Amino acid sequence: MTTDYSPRLFERDEDIRAIGIGLLARTLPREAWTHEAHLGACLWLVSERPDIDIDAEIATIISRYNESVGGVNDDTQGYHDSITRAYVAGVRLFLAETAETGLAGRVNAMLLSDVGRRDWPLRFYSRDLLFSVAARRGFVEPDLAPFPA
Repeated sequence: MTTDYSPRLFERDEDIRAIGIGLLARTLPREAWTHEAHLGACLWLVSERPDIDIDAEIATIISRYNESVGGVNDDTQGYHDSITRAYVAGVRLFLAETAETGLAGRVNAMLLSDVGRRDWPLRFYSRDLLFSVAARRGFVEPDLAPFPA
């Protein structure tokens, strides 16, 4: 399953760091929290913030940010655990395989790769499972294929 998608790329490393810092500080404007921002912040967290345990803290980080900008984390909107965990796995996979240097270079290359696609989690999950309440509220194992190691 694919969709046409042209991501907004980043010009500078500092633009990505500002998104990550704004996410953590809950000062990022809501309209700046795009698909590209999600993935850029995730790559920044994984690669430049070893002091943060992404697996243990990502749900809280994003949920609190959502609430800080007036969002709601419930059965139909806000934080989606299985999608987030799929992309965290994808970011780690991408970082293990890329020779790209510089934060913006890595993020842009990832956004242009399969991992950066909006439909990437649907390679592992059926639509019904991925968009279920259970998958939003907690991690559920993929039903089509395991995440790549």
